[in-house]
Amino acid sequence: MKKLLYLSLFILLAGCTSGGSRNMDYDAFGAYWFQGKAEINSYNLEQYRYGEKRDGEAVLIFVTEDFSRKNQVKLDNPEANEDDAQKVLKLNLTKKFVTGIYPYSMMLSVFTPVYDHVPAVKVTASVQEWCGQTFTQLNRKSGKYDARLFSYFEQESDQHFTLDAVPEDNLWTVLRMNPDLVPKGEVSLIPALLDQRLTHEPLKAQEADIEIIEARESMGGMPAANLKVLEVTYKTYPRILRIFYTTAFPYEIAGWEEVHKLKNGQEETSRATRKAKMITDYWTKNRNEDESLRRELKLE
Repeated sequence: MKKLLYLSLFILLAGCTSGGSRNMDYDAFGAYWFQGKAEINSYNLEQYRYGEKRDGEAVLIFVTEDFSRKNQVKLDNPEANEDDAQKVLKLNLTKKFVTGIYPYSMMLSVFTPVYDHVPAVKVTASVQEWCGQTFTQLNRKSGKYDARLFSYFEQESDQHFTLDAVPEDNLWTVLRMNPDLVPKGEVSLIPALLDQRLTHEPLKAQEADIEIIEARESMGGMPAANLKVLEVTYKTYPRILRIFYTTAFPYEIAGWEEVHKLKNGQEETSRATRKAKMITDYWTKNRNEDESLRRELKLE
């Protein structure tokens, strides 16, 4: 009954958005994403840092939730705030790896509207390691992004500025809705927030080329014939992103590559390959007995 209610609400709202609905298969999307559960994917991670490849783990968590249009936070009681409620597809991406004696913990969150044909309304990123921590937040306001950066590095410190471009991080969620919605060709992008924390390049709009190509190799146990690749190549920013995804809905992410171009012309390719997937309401799985689910996800 609850699932049918979600589907009915989805179809109703899809036809009532003032900004127009996205080009999506609403029935398939609702049946998969409105189960009241999240999709959790675990990955083996090979992450370059300080010139060396580090082994680690990455997790992608996709889930729909009700978001406040006004405050851009999760609504505790959406039924009481229907005018303010906005359905979003949320991505939480985490990376964990060790550099020598100390660990890195990185997390990205992306909130992209399901019905309104606009980019992510909010993107946040945080990095913790033994030297300190940093936090970046983008809020979409009047068609641009209000950006805030808080860093323990003296040369960065606290910053507040405006960016007029689309976040690269928005591509992950748009891809899951429908790859046809991904912008192609030359696009002005805000580079991935987590990558910017590793490169310490100035956070600003960068010109990039986006294309979708056929996969030439298998990834995450999936044959190349069942995959396509979303590739982002920046013109001057030292980065290439390749997301390997299944050609059929729900466009699962088999893995990805992040290429960092060094000043000496060499390249460092970080890579994540999927090892497990689970559909569950993880927020209810918080007892000691639920730790077995981590083993199912092949997480340490």
